[in-house]
Amino acid sequence: MGENVLTDRATAEAIVRQVAETYLRDPNITSVGLGYKLRDGVSTGELAVQFTVASKVVPEAVDAISRPIPPTISVNGIELPTDVIEREYHVQPVAVTVEAVAERKRRVDPIVPGISIGHIASTAGTLGCLAADRVTGAVRLLSNWHVFHGTEGQLGDAIVQPGPFDDNRIAANVCGRLERSFVGLAGDCAIASLSGREASDELLELGVAVRQLGDPELGDKVVKSGRTTAVTRGIVTRVHTITKIAYGDDDVEHQIGGFEIGPDPGHPAANGEISMGGDSGSAWMAVGARDEPRDMMLGLHFAGETTLDPDEHAVACYASSVFRKLEIEPLAPEVPGPVLVREEQRGYDLDFLPGHVIDLPAAVAHVDTDYAPTIEGNTVRHYTHFSLAMSASRRFCRWVAWNVDGDGLKQLSRDGIPFVLDDAYEPRFQVDDRLYRNNRLDRGHIARRADLLWGTRAEAERANEDSFFFTNITPQLDDFNQSSKQGLWGELEDAIFEDVRVDALRISLFGGPIFKDNDFQHLGVLVPRSFWKVIAYVEGGTLKAKGFVLTQDDLEAKVESLGLDEFNLYQLPLSELSATIGLGFGPLADADTLRGAPEALGGATVRRIERRGQISAA
Repeated sequence: MGENVLTDRATAEAIVRQVAETYLRDPNITSVGLGYKLRDGVSTGELAVQFTVASKVVPEAVDAISRPIPPTISVNGIELPTDVIEREYHVQPVAVTVEAVAERKRRVDPIVPGISIGHIASTAGTLGCLAADRVTGAVRLLSNWHVFHGTEGQLGDAIVQPGPFDDNRIAANVCGRLERSFVGLAGDCAIASLSGREASDELLELGVAVRQLGDPELGDKVVKSGRTTAVTRGIVTRVHTITKIAYGDDDVEHQIGGFEIGPDPGHPAANGEISMGGDSGSAWMAVGARDEPRDMMLGLHFAGETTLDPDEHAVACYASSVFRKLEIEPLAPEVPGPVLVREEQRGYDLDFLPGHVIDLPAAVAHVDTDYAPTIEGNTVRHYTHFSLAMSASRRFCRWVAWNVDGDGLKQLSRDGIPFVLDDAYEPRFQVDDRLYRNNRLDRGHIARRADLLWGTRAEAERANEDSFFFTNITPQLDDFNQSSKQGLWGELEDAIFEDVRVDALRISLFGGPIFKDNDFQHLGVLVPRSFWKVIAYVEGGTLKAKGFVLTQDDLEAKVESLGLDEFNLYQLPLSELSATIGLGFGPLADADTLRGAPEALGGATVRRIERRGQISAA
């Protein structure tokens, strides 16, 4: 009767959960699961409810430290013998273990499963595998909750490769953002996006990638590729196991579902350990008839024993439960072999500049309250390679943020691409083509179309089309486009690329119109007469930023012109620009190449740009 329990997963899990609900309250009992009863350390082949305890004592002393465990347990009419083993599991801290294999704790490009990774505030764990978001198909990085999230993390936090314990150059090593996570009976698991880095899905040294999922059975051989112990093999010793694990400095305890792995006598680990600190997050893969790793993932490693016991064991979540809970699935390549991927960036990338994280503009109160919501209620809209926020009162973008990869720009035609309203916003928050008919107004891109055409061919083509949404368009008086200064306006980023040694040929930009009450009015719409742009880049490892305004206002004399005078281009301190437009730029203020100085001390607060050579001069 006992063996039949294993053929029905739902029945087996129900038995273990009912037992766990009663017995795991005991502080001395560390886990409960189904395995073969041991006698003198040797399997009897008899299925039993196996308990692990922190301290195993003689029967007459049990009452002093623990609840007595009966010789048999009956659950839902099924009676099984019990077995008690002295064993305790912990999330193993990296800092007190031996060093990881050198190649697994360094930065690796492309990223591969089996190497060091972690949350920006964690130590280090292991990247288990690459997977696909079940809804969007986007590539996701899989590891543990306590590797990617932990007790102090939040969704959206940066994930770095390698983990901070292995390399403290955190800003330079960002590889994605925490997307979803879970800790509980379904597993200790989390996924992150892949951003700004390439990744291959073939597990390091195993030569296979996760292509399918399976559930382990007692006696199955398994193998993993982890940060610290590299390739280690094991044998499944317990299934449907619930383990108590304490997390964080406060020892917050969770019950994690999964299965147990013991050592494989035929393939002993080099140091006798199949699990050490930093192995958390490794993928346990099935082993074929010839002892070769298969492409079937069975589990996600999350804890092990901390004692240097030659008969060491580890625990893993069921891969099937983890993938179901996180709403992911194995990658399905069109051709056999490893898949090399670079996540197609949707929206502005905060981690785009090497070694620095540059966030979206921060709005002051009067700007923040004027943001127009999307249909889904968001105030920021993400497109291919750029993001923006709309002004509800003016019906144009308040700001646009975009990235330019100078090393990957492509030449694409704009022929046949129409200007269109964005269905993500209600029409009342957008200005359509009627404003531009039979008048002096031109449709002007805020995020320059040519700036966005990088990445894969498919990305560049999407970005080309996305740039024509009216949300990225503002009306510009024909004087703007005919002005000699407008030519300089369109060459700002080109001049930076050509005249500055830009690290990795990457720049990030922010731009938008400057809204004023005395803007030119046409068909009930106020047409902006001034525009701003901020360019951020890294030169020799140093973050730098420049702020510019193209305007009909005389900034030098601080007198507003109400006429249609020639547009002038100025560079001005970001502090002054921020005060004008109600947006803050975080670390870029300290990186500004033109710091404002008190006028009483003779400090220039603006710098007129008359020719291209002046753009990168300051």
